[in-house]
Amino acid sequence: MKKIITLIGVFTFGISSFAQTNPAITGWLINNTGITGRHYVAGNATPINDATLANVQTVKYDANWVYVSATGIPAYITGPFQGNPSIATAQNSIFKIPLNPTQNTGTATATSGGNIGIFKNGVALFDYRDGVAWNNSTSALCGGPGNSPCPGGPTATMAWNRDAIPAEKSGFDCAKAHPAMGNYHHHQNPSAFNLDAVVLSNICNTYPADGLYVINPSQHSPLIGFAYDGFPIYGAYAYTNTDGTGGISRMKSSYQLKNQTTRTNGPAVNQVVGTQTFFNGYFREDYEYVAHASDPTYLDSHNGRFCITPEYPNGIYCYFTTVDANHNSAYPYAVGPTYYGNKTASTVTSVPSGTTQYTLATENFDISGINVKIYPNPAQEFIAIQTEFHENNLKVTLIDELGKVIQTKDIFQGSTLCILDLDTVYNGIYFVKISDGNKDKSYKVIVEK
Repeated sequence: MKKIITLIGVFTFGISSFAQTNPAITGWLINNTGITGRHYVAGNATPINDATLANVQTVKYDANWVYVSATGIPAYITGPFQGNPSIATAQNSIFKIPLNPTQNTGTATATSGGNIGIFKNGVALFDYRDGVAWNNSTSALCGGPGNSPCPGGPTATMAWNRDAIPAEKSGFDCAKAHPAMGNYHHHQNPSAFNLDAVVLSNICNTYPADGLYVINPSQHSPLIGFAYDGFPIYGAYAYTNTDGTGGISRMKSSYQLKNQTTRTNGPAVNQVVGTQTFFNGYFREDYEYVAHASDPTYLDSHNGRFCITPEYPNGIYCYFTTVDANHNSAYPYAVGPTYYGNKTASTVTSVPSGTTQYTLATENFDISGINVKIYPNPAQEFIAIQTEFHENNLKVTLIDELGKVIQTKDIFQGSTLCILDLDTVYNGIYFVKISDGNKDKSYKVIVEK
């Protein structure tokens, strides 16, 4: 895996050394295998192979900025998006992200609709909103498909703004994401629904897929992206204490639902209008921030904290993709509702001259240290092989007791899952072998139909 690195004092070594030490340069999932995206369409459980390259294409940098060119398409399978016929399409964006993020010491900048960050595979991060709000003058929802426009247009500030996570759950794919005019994005922790302790959506049952990483309560979550103020975003678990001690703990949101039955200039809690029930938590404003100064596992109002991480051993401010005890997404989900730092990132149309291109090094990858889950076992219809995040393609082989190869699949770079179909496999004892081309690991499985 990548070497633990330090951010302090990098400028004394010059630009070439800087490229080896700043995770904002080294932390991206660069497509060095030519893998392309795949997607499901409703009614067809066989993914369609796309021509668009997945993950990040190039990373270039200078002394102040990193330029990340990406299609916005992940290696894991996208779709289907129930009730939404659109598919994820190539965005071909160039993200300009600061290498030296700074704290905003003035009035905090609110997150907004659209991109507020980028995951390490080039996929966009959105905040909590879905563009729908409550219009008190009409006593109806406004904005979004099927509703009248909100007063002042889509960028207007409304009193009650709908939370995309509960409102659009049925339209998320297995990776908890969906497209907006083709721009595939996550509002929340980018792990698969079917790996949560309590599963809120069964979309993965029909259309097996995965997400960017697998939540592991016993390990520090990986670096999974960067917000538009340049500060890193991590998964759900981290060191308990901000100095890197105390074991591994779930990072908790400090926002909680208000104890309320009415909403000022809004619908009552649990009021029904048409087919909509406005339960407590339907709107972002149903939450309130409550500080927990004595518990370092609770995050601040931006959904982050200063901390030591494997990538930043000298410490940096970090955001976390918060989940509850059941690993279901917890508001404000990733970044927000305001940024901690100065929002300076943007998308640009070209990379300036004088930049240096970074090449991802994977020679230190070692499959022996990777965690693997195989389920169900015993199996009947399929075997799912789930790994933690990795940077190489992995070969998965199903072998019978006599050593005969029955089936072979790939877990692609930046994906974590593959499915072995057992329709033509007889009952018996088999072995699943996972290989990175140099080393392999084998697991015993039983097929009982």
